[in-house]
Amino acid sequence: MIITVKLFATLREYNKKEFQYEVKLGVTIKDVILALDLPIDDVAIMMVNGRSKKMEYELMADDVLALFPPVGGGW
Repeated sequence: MIITVKLFATLREYNKKEFQYEVKLGVTIKDVILALDLPIDDVAIMMVNGRSKKMEYELMADDVLALFPPVGGGW
């Protein structure tokens, strides 16, 4: 099945900003992070179709997975 992966901020250093990715049924967000060779500690926020999810969430066909590094800064 095909999902869309979107990488934000410093995670873009590891791959393209947005791309289609083929995965098997039952794959989790963590599985995708590891398969893309992203440092697991560099991924702090995971969203699927605009909703926050945990690493154990199983992806489905046509999902949009957005990955963000830890957020910092502010006043």
